[in-house]
Amino acid sequence: MADENTTEAGAPQQDGADRDSTAERARGPVSRRAVIGWTGAGIALGAAAAGGAAAAVRTGNDVQPAASAGNVIAFHGTNQAGITTPVQDRLHFAAFDVKTDDRAELVALLKEWTAAAAAMTAGKPVGAGAVGGLPEAPPDDTGEALGLPSSRLTITVGFGPTLFEKDGKDRFGLKALRPTALVDLPAFPHDNLDATRSGGDICVQACADDPQVAVHAIRNLARIGFGKVAVRWSQLGFGKTSSTTPDEQTPRNLMGFKDGTHNVAGSDRATQDEHVWAATKDGAAWMAGGSYLVARRIRMHIETWDRTPLKEQEDIFGRNKGEGAPAGKQREHDTPNLKAMLPTAHVRLAHPDSNSGVTILRRGYSFTDGTDGLGRLDAGLFFLAYQRDVRSGFIPVQNRLARTDALNEYIQHVGSAHFACPPGVRDSADWWGRGLFEGK
Repeated sequence: MADENTTEAGAPQQDGADRDSTAERARGPVSRRAVIGWTGAGIALGAAAAGGAAAAVRTGNDVQPAASAGNVIAFHGTNQAGITTPVQDRLHFAAFDVKTDDRAELVALLKEWTAAAAAMTAGKPVGAGAVGGLPEAPPDDTGEALGLPSSRLTITVGFGPTLFEKDGKDRFGLKALRPTALVDLPAFPHDNLDATRSGGDICVQACADDPQVAVHAIRNLARIGFGKVAVRWSQLGFGKTSSTTPDEQTPRNLMGFKDGTHNVAGSDRATQDEHVWAATKDGAAWMAGGSYLVARRIRMHIETWDRTPLKEQEDIFGRNKGEGAPAGKQREHDTPNLKAMLPTAHVRLAHPDSNSGVTILRRGYSFTDGTDGLGRLDAGLFFLAYQRDVRSGFIPVQNRLARTDALNEYIQHVGSAHFACPPGVRDSADWWGRGLFEGK
């Protein structure tokens, strides 16, 4: 729930100059339709035109509309897409345990995953597709995204501490390459972590404007990895709770508040280089251009919150509920007067001025997973934060919040994980983790 801990600016895909060609991007939305042989030529042409136009005008420094569901986000680039990319509307996040101890088998899987991700983000089916292959064999693609546009799908991968060493065993010869920044997160006050919703050797974050497209991405990667990896836990998300596009209003969380108003913008490369992207001088050369991801499942005690008076709710956050303005201010993006807030107000505690300028990039989503055994809504925030180093990013901010944040009465952290997300896949010959496994 960290809020206000970043600076504000623009929001585009920062690495567009290195990404796929315009022509390749424009092909994506059409291909799924071609596979199933639709006769609705007008519809298909419209979708193609929408995706093609979006790709043609993107220069790497422009801002893409959040709801342009036909757009294609290029897969290849200096940095992985899905970090500073304008935040999509839906999320499917999965953490995998690696079941094989065979390094070559793991490398082969990462190569196969990379190829599949490049296809899916371009709006194409995996491999030979879902139909038209051998009737006696399972298809290469599960098929539920046939006919759907790419929906700005991004697929981002990360490596957890247990990939480097697990139960004292260096399974893949990677122990010496574990970045010093990839620490085991400390136990924070009031944490109530569920081991079945925490950790993981590899994570995959799939974001898209269509939930079925995001689910299709994770489902196909899990299918490809059958026998070599297994899903440890996963989380569906909706209603993004932060934005990398400052032109947008900050979305509301399930408590009805705007949380995370000042985020790192996709256009602010200088701030990204300082606070989001790891550099060679940070110690792990293979992580240069990558970022460290903290994922926290934060359950909200919705029923208790809903019985709390409005004034108390606003004092807890340090914002008014209508406009989202900081206490004593008029507009959402007005500079907060921290002294006008309660000492325990969420915004005051999370603000960079209260944390020696700590800045992280947030991509959180709301979630609802039905109800628990007592009929209470199992809902909250799936918090995702990217930074250059969690030791100077998430950890000090969360320590402050966990000790004194007035919001703690209404939330509880129940899942936690930390991953090193490598730099982007540069071209069709590159693959996720090549720098880690081959030093290239």
